[in-house]
Amino acid sequence: MEKRLSLLAVVVAAGLLCACGSNSGSDESSIKVGLITLHGTTSTYDKNFIDAFNAAAKKKGVKPIIYTNVGEDNGCYDKAALLADQHCKFVFANSFGHEDYIIKAAKEFTNVQFSHATGTKAHIENIPNYHNAFASIYEGRYLAGVAAGMKLQAMLDAGKTTGKTTSKKIGYVGAYTYAEVISGYTSFFLGVRSIVSDATMEVTFTGSWYDEALEKAAAEKLIADGCSLLSQHADSWGAPTACESAGVPDVTYNGSTESRCPNTYVISSRINWEPYFEYCFDAIKNGTEISTDYTGALGDTLYNGSVALSEPGKKGAAQGTEAKLNEVATALRNGTVQVFDTSKFTVTGDNFNATTMKADAEGHLTSYMANISTEATEAIETKGGITYFAESSKRSAPYFDVHIDGITLLNTKF
Repeated sequence: MEKRLSLLAVVVAAGLLCACGSNSGSDESSIKVGLITLHGTTSTYDKNFIDAFNAAAKKKGVKPIIYTNVGEDNGCYDKAALLADQHCKFVFANSFGHEDYIIKAAKEFTNVQFSHATGTKAHIENIPNYHNAFASIYEGRYLAGVAAGMKLQAMLDAGKTTGKTTSKKIGYVGAYTYAEVISGYTSFFLGVRSIVSDATMEVTFTGSWYDEALEKAAAEKLIADGCSLLSQHADSWGAPTACESAGVPDVTYNGSTESRCPNTYVISSRINWEPYFEYCFDAIKNGTEISTDYTGALGDTLYNGSVALSEPGKKGAAQGTEAKLNEVATALRNGTVQVFDTSKFTVTGDNFNATTMKADAEGHLTSYMANISTEATEAIETKGGITYFAESSKRSAPYFDVHIDGITLLNTKF
């Protein structure tokens, strides 16, 4: 304990505690809650968490303490221990690689509730004060893909009258070749194909969640390859600004980029973490349990759920986008549309793995043994007459890692 307390003194003295959290004040009776983020507010991903954490804390009357730029290493455990020593009752970490260090802290500080975004181990570790949380963001990605498909179709239609050729190839900048990213770009692609059925997509990976130079270079490569529209699962302004410079429509993640990219911004999807944080803060205050493996969902509008969209771009989105998205969102809510409907994609050739998959003669999956728990688990279900890959039904973190036809990976990064 003395080592941690001395480290706390050094951190505070050095001013390393993020000023974006309301961590000062004289109200010592306030319940304290802690947030650990991989980067700071220059990362769209981390800013999304920080803004939601502060908003929920203000609404629920708790006191937030936030540490930013915390690596996926033992420094994460150190920050979790500091937050426990500061009497935080709830500690949340936001990056995939933080999980093992948060689990270590949860085992030591049993009077603190720890939670982690994108993690995969809470449902098998059975630690009472450790929790995972995510959302069915693949539905938001799919909706963003619908908006992208409408933009692509509008460009194709305009070309028929102007004589300008538009490629049906789109591009995607990903961070890592993980299930989370694969699930995201595949759901986006299937949304596009719901509008432009013969669209294809190239994906390139940077090997980093946040590297503006790499993300910009990746976007520029995809544009040079003839991609007519781009999207991303990476956290900087690199890809959006490359698209704005080139005049290529862009679908972003974790928030609108319209302020700096007004001509090319189409739409953005994100996980809105504020409902989850409010739920956890209420649980802490009321002494109730926090779900071991929490999955947020679409709300009753496009903009207010745990899965949320930003408003379509005024210049970049196609006419009628919002109305179409409302139509599709209703179908997702009532189950008449499933994002990973196996009739809507095929898995053939090098993409087919007989060890984990079964498919019909056309290449539509009939069985997929997914890496969900300690044993491979069947992920294909049939409900309401639709056979689909049931993402999020067995674990909050994504596990769709199927490489489907129509998507070309230019590289891989693990």
